[in-house]
Amino acid sequence: MSLPPLRWRVGDVAITQIVESAGSSPPGFLFADLSAEQVRSHAWLRPHFATAEGRLIASIHAFVVESCGRTIVVDTCVGNDKQRALAAWNQLHGPFLRDFAGAGFAPERVDVVVCTHFHSDHVGWNTRLVDGRWLPTFANARYLASAVEHRHLQSHDNPAERQLLADSVQPVVDAGLFDWVATDHAITGEVRLEPTPGHTPGHVSVRIRSRGAEAVITGDLMHHPLQCAAPNVCSRFDDDQAEALATRVRFLREQADRDVLVLGTHFAAPTAGRVVADGATWRFAVEPAGG
Repeated sequence: MSLPPLRWRVGDVAITQIVESAGSSPPGFLFADLSAEQVRSHAWLRPHFATAEGRLIASIHAFVVESCGRTIVVDTCVGNDKQRALAAWNQLHGPFLRDFAGAGFAPERVDVVVCTHFHSDHVGWNTRLVDGRWLPTFANARYLASAVEHRHLQSHDNPAERQLLADSVQPVVDAGLFDWVATDHAITGEVRLEPTPGHTPGHVSVRIRSRGAEAVITGDLMHHPLQCAAPNVCSRFDDDQAEALATRVRFLREQADRDVLVLGTHFAAPTAGRVVADGATWRFAVEPAGG
């Protein structure tokens, strides 16, 4: 079932969320040492981010950022027709591109695609299957990822990484559309990358500043708002949990009690909010979409 897009304004920048999938899962799927009881102890997570039973609610979505006349897609979800080890992501046939068009965007009009990192739920729609070949979905865009992240992907030699490289990265490289950039690369005068390593070595977030307003798209420096209250809870999928924890705590301290709209790349609707101090840690105060 398609979800309606959420939209935000940050100064002159427009941001639109296109959801590929959303739902709940046991806390152990993301966080090995987290119990349902611990989830239930954070009452502010309900009803948006947790169920009464202690399941975590999350989303897989892309953000479309419109800045300085450019259309920028941040992360491209799982994608259709991809062979993946996780059953829920294997051989999908979802309506993402239809929803993308329904939100007012055409793939051929996209100028930039940002991959915050190379995990399968962030690069899938980099390509689509056409007559048995993987071709770039956004054929007129420049695809950006950090050079550190590309080297990290190439250094792995396991079936899942080889599959991801073959169907979602290499076809874009072969088409001459990928640019390997610094982790603080400026895309426009309002949008730039920001290094947030740990989940992967070359992981980046996306910082947006326009006319005194500010926002940040997290990528996977956090997977769930619960990590505001419990930043020491690390994802099972973090490459370096110690570095991921240090990055997360630094991020939370820097954003807390400031007028910065935080857009979580896996935060379920309403997705956006502010980090506010809550005793020794923080909580996520949701903010309705608008525009």
